[in-house]
Amino acid sequence: MTTVREVDTLVLGGGVVGMAVAYGLATAGERVRLLDEGDDAFRAARGNFGLVWVQGKGLENLDYARWSMAAAKRWPGFAQELAALTGIDVGLSQMGGLMMCLDDAELAARVARVESLRQSLGVDYPYVVLRPGELREISPWVGPDVAGAVFSPLDGHVNPLRLLHALVKGFQVLGGEMVAGVHVDRIERRAGVFHVRAGGTEHVADRVVLAAGLGNRDLAPMVGLNAPVRPNRGQILVSERVQPFLRHPSLYVRQTDEGVVQIGDSHEDVGFDDGTSLEKLAGIAQRAIRCFPILASVNVVRTWGALRVLTPDGFPIYQASGDCPGAFVVTCHSGITLAPMHAGPLVNWMRGGAEPSDIQTFRSERFDV
Repeated sequence: MTTVREVDTLVLGGGVVGMAVAYGLATAGERVRLLDEGDDAFRAARGNFGLVWVQGKGLENLDYARWSMAAAKRWPGFAQELAALTGIDVGLSQMGGLMMCLDDAELAARVARVESLRQSLGVDYPYVVLRPGELREISPWVGPDVAGAVFSPLDGHVNPLRLLHALVKGFQVLGGEMVAGVHVDRIERRAGVFHVRAGGTEHVADRVVLAAGLGNRDLAPMVGLNAPVRPNRGQILVSERVQPFLRHPSLYVRQTDEGVVQIGDSHEDVGFDDGTSLEKLAGIAQRAIRCFPILASVNVVRTWGALRVLTPDGFPIYQASGDCPGAFVVTCHSGITLAPMHAGPLVNWMRGGAEPSDIQTFRSERFDV
């Protein structure tokens, strides 16, 4: 067993969540090493839609709504910071997002949700209800089946692959170390430090952050934590490059800055099966074509499935260990939207700063019933 030199913090997991935390720690001047299982892992990032999304989130937990709003407002500065450090444009477009509805009942339910959020939050929660004529003024290619949409100016999207690239490059520019292709076998806290065994090597650190997605379920008990996460499959279709027609993303369809159209709208409880099914892909495509008939003549070039990381109530887990001080678990399924919060306020808390008030309802004890 080889032992490598001690660092301030070990981050376990190299997806968008783990990389944002690692980048934030490195930005704060810490010695950080990130251990990543590699492409054999069930990566949520594989199916990432790239949305920076606020509207409709958090009616069942207003802290989540506030946390998401704060993240969206931080995104322009975060994107500029990454570009200045790495030279990588993550493709942020925050011109607003559309939640399109195919009948009046669906639209009414959506409006009721966002209006309830606005009233419950008691803060500026901007949205606009667009009827078909108004909707086509900003999105001319919308189809006749669309009954209307809710528009939120806080929403937008990024290129998730460029974001991950920028986080990795920024982390390394700041002196962070990455070890790829290793599986963590054991975590122990001895004499006030953590000993993490992975790939035949023992890594030593003052602090350890579990950001391994679905892997957190097995890792968390090693440091006295609980991460009851489960997989939820989403399937994605990606088209050939087409002329720009869609400026505003939605939960179902978005066009990237490279011209391809990304389509996805499935939530499947199928365990660890990250495959695809023709029936589900056909349903996704049919809804997209009803929203944008122009897509009927566009070629699909790729499809895939990926596993979301979900807790029983769908909200994040941010938890410090009482049994093993210095150990933290970070689990969520909105890693793109929340990246600026993970790299900023969450890291500040891990380093001894005040716990953000908006995350205090995201401890895992809420599941102890």
